[in-house]
Amino acid sequence: MPTRTDLRNVAIVAHVDHGKTTLVDAMLWQSGAFRVGQDVEKRVMDSMDLEREKGITILAKNTAVRHRAADGSDVTINIIDTPGHADFGGEVERGLEMVDGVLLLVDASEGPLPQTRFVLRKALAKQLPIVLVINKVDRHDARIAEVVEETYELFLDLLEDDETHVLDFPVVYASAKAGRATLTAPDNGTQPDSPDLEPLFATILDAIPAPTYTEGAVLQAHVTNLDASPYLGRLALCRVVEGTLTRNQAVAWCRADGSVRTVKLSELLMTDALERVPADSAGPGDIVAIAGIPDITIGETLSDPNDPKPLPLITVDEPSISMTIGINTSPLAGQSGKNLTARLLKNRLDSELVGNVSIRVLPTERPDTWEVQGRGELQLAILVEMMRRESFELTVGKPQVVTREIDGKVHEPVERLTIDAPEDFVGVVTQLLGLRRGRLEQMVNHGTGWVRMEYLVPARGLIGFRTEFLTETRGTGLMHHVFEAYEPWHGELRTRPTGSLVADRKGAVSSYALFNLQERGTLFVGPGTDVYEGMIVGENARSDDMDVNPTREKKLTNVRSSTGDELERLIPPKLMSLEQALEFCRSDECIEVTPAAVRIRKVVLSGTERARTRARAKNA
Repeated sequence: MPTRTDLRNVAIVAHVDHGKTTLVDAMLWQSGAFRVGQDVEKRVMDSMDLEREKGITILAKNTAVRHRAADGSDVTINIIDTPGHADFGGEVERGLEMVDGVLLLVDASEGPLPQTRFVLRKALAKQLPIVLVINKVDRHDARIAEVVEETYELFLDLLEDDETHVLDFPVVYASAKAGRATLTAPDNGTQPDSPDLEPLFATILDAIPAPTYTEGAVLQAHVTNLDASPYLGRLALCRVVEGTLTRNQAVAWCRADGSVRTVKLSELLMTDALERVPADSAGPGDIVAIAGIPDITIGETLSDPNDPKPLPLITVDEPSISMTIGINTSPLAGQSGKNLTARLLKNRLDSELVGNVSIRVLPTERPDTWEVQGRGELQLAILVEMMRRESFELTVGKPQVVTREIDGKVHEPVERLTIDAPEDFVGVVTQLLGLRRGRLEQMVNHGTGWVRMEYLVPARGLIGFRTEFLTETRGTGLMHHVFEAYEPWHGELRTRPTGSLVADRKGAVSSYALFNLQERGTLFVGPGTDVYEGMIVGENARSDDMDVNPTREKKLTNVRSSTGDELERLIPPKLMSLEQALEFCRSDECIEVTPAAVRIRKVVLSGTERARTRARAKNA
């Protein structure tokens, strides 16, 4: 088949924090995408505010670099930078639809981790050629040879017996931060001997195949992502599989519901470094953005009006975590947000479905509340945080697992959890995961004072685990997890041993009341904070809930005290982030999210009604 020798399409996949975005930065600089002295932010591909704040990639994005090959020809390399966190696996799967090969990045110290397994499994399923890049070889704790061996073991674990030919992949050793790469393994902790990334570019041109096409085939362009422009409206990012796209061309729009409409493309854009520039035409293998179809969605196909041939819709793994999202029903609703109604909330969730293929929105018994399903707590928390910044006020329920019925039995998702922790904390970690029905699969001691443990744990056992894990390991432990499989229901889990301190009335918190309450547990509010009946103001040291009055003030009297008032020394409150609040919640609790505050509250605010419910449950 004929090929586009002037083009390569490659995705960079890896575990979170292994250096994908930093490597893309270096490739852009060395390809001449930026002028000398230009002020360019680090991790330039992480363009969202939340991505920069959290230091992770959330959305898959593409860029294009131009490179001079050894024979003197110019080659365009389209690079897809994918997220490294398991919760955004849908973005990885979507990115792999656009490429002909994969750069698999592995940290020279940490080695393959759960998300490495996930992205490699997806790449192997699509039979994409792989280039292994051992990154951060200049780390002081690098163990290059061992990590290469661990990666080969991971390949063997994922491959079938008749697929071992895949193991013949090239290995590049790099320091993305320094912008250097080599094909020969350097000593641990030293820089690659090459002054630039030329060995990596050469390996991409040799190992990643050029796009192929069929002469005279009808147009087929697959929509793999969406974007928006203030001037052009919705943009559809497409990979041209066959044929040619031109500006102002009439094409057949093959929709997800099976219908076909003829539409006209108003604009055709191609990526050059970080900019989208107008183009007259695009051929097979090109990744382009088109405008003119306001309702187009991911997975649909653009084809020839006279002979439309749709491509298969993009499918991703099913969601494993769900939570309810509804309008704010607390007594303090409407004080800081502008978008308060169920109609606006439903429209926002529907718009999220258009560009996010890995979530589902389902109706509930209440007309102002919906069940949102996704890959993990972080993905759903990011959605809630984005809506909060768009001035929505929400009531968010406790995350729950999405179960399935298989052979008449309820099955729940199980996660593969990898933990790196100092040897001193092996006992406490084992105890924590034993309470959560975790099964130890493997434990390795690298001889550096750190131990790596692999567990299979029910997904609901990991809800709220991160905070407790960091507390018990004094902030030194590292944990990563990814969906593994569905297993029969593991029984009841009690993961939070403490209760809640619940306000029994509305008012402003007083320092006098807090001084007497801080002995009961950890407080979440400070003096002057507005509270209401049913709002959780702290964590009780005991296992049951306690109704408290955080607004009580000291009685004033005209009798002079002999000792005078003593200074009330208050312990600073623990201010909960959205992710921490989601982890803290119990099944009878929810979270009030507004632009100004995140408050934890009981689902039933009335203390009297909650007492009746407890009495009925006890008598039953």
